[in-house]
Amino acid sequence: MKNLANLFRPKTLEDFVGQTHLLGKNSPLKLSLLSGDFPHSFFYGTPGSGKTTFANLVAKELQKPFLQFNATNFKLEELRNSLKQYHHTLTKPIIFIDEVHRLNKAQQEFLLPVMENYEAIIIGASTQNPYYSLTSSIRSRSLLFEFFPLNNKDLEMILQKVLHIYPISITQEAKEYLISSSAGDGRAMLNLLDVAMESEKIDLDTLKSLRPTSLNDGSIEDNTHYNLISAMIKSIRGSDENAAIYYLARLICGGENPEFIARRLVILASEDIGNANPNALNIATSTMLAVSKIGYPESRIILSQCVIYLSCSPKSNTAYNAINEAIKLINEGEILSIPKNILPHSKNYLYPHNHGGWVKQKYLQKPLVFVKHTQKAFEKTLFEWIGKIKGNQ
Repeated sequence: MKNLANLFRPKTLEDFVGQTHLLGKNSPLKLSLLSGDFPHSFFYGTPGSGKTTFANLVAKELQKPFLQFNATNFKLEELRNSLKQYHHTLTKPIIFIDEVHRLNKAQQEFLLPVMENYEAIIIGASTQNPYYSLTSSIRSRSLLFEFFPLNNKDLEMILQKVLHIYPISITQEAKEYLISSSAGDGRAMLNLLDVAMESEKIDLDTLKSLRPTSLNDGSIEDNTHYNLISAMIKSIRGSDENAAIYYLARLICGGENPEFIARRLVILASEDIGNANPNALNIATSTMLAVSKIGYPESRIILSQCVIYLSCSPKSNTAYNAINEAIKLINEGEILSIPKNILPHSKNYLYPHNHGGWVKQKYLQKPLVFVKHTQKAFEKTLFEWIGKIKGNQ
């Protein structure tokens, strides 16, 4: 193996592929880097999208030492010792922390004076949005940037660079599969190619023997992929179980990631079925957990069971419409103060359990209606119950 992922890691900003929303010609982030005034930053996004590579390029562009840590085994003493050598110098290193969402509160608090005094530039990376794992103090001293999966053109550009240096025998089908099955992950594509290059000729069968299932998470640009998942969802929404199963089979035969399919089913269970059949969300969530532990080929049966159940369930988009209407109103400026009787520690709050389960009191400063109750399946039961208990008083 040649370790292609390292060999073709970009050495300059000009070589960096993707993230044009952050690094376009006149983007603020790129201009700040070129001016030498780079902010404390946290990068988050899918694997193989260039987070660590870009952090290295920042250090190279700024001509600063690059101190790399991983939050899974991060020790404050190691960081202290690393910083000591720069205390009485004009050199300010870049501290790069991978898996930054795993930092605990004490570790984050240690970083605060470092960030405040610019003893170093702090850069973190994570495959998860670290907004909720980082304290407000950390966030106020830094900027968060999302890294998107590489698109097909980005991956093709990387692949062509490799094939220019290593002119191997590879079919067009194999090239397309390398790109389409890598889910926007440049490293995953190069790692698959690295192993496949042990063969004299790389064809589709060679690659599928190494990666039988796509890594696709619904983020790469593939019209067939989107058309099939859309057709399956619309068939379930339209209660056509046979059509839904057909499109599910097409997705499975195409190597679609079972976890991605399951996540879409969870969304549908709430968006299109909701409280008409509340158990639909439980079934879909259980499906998502099960396929994450089992994988193909057995996951096809679990997905099939879920698709049939959701297709045959009564449909309601009440929850979907209600939250959309509420968010729209708030975005239009409808910000109401909270009534005093339901503020914390209010002496005027009436505890519903002391009044038979419901008591009339103010929860909003003025009446607003978002939930349009229907007579569909279990939603009818909920509507009848809430109408009955409110009508008793």
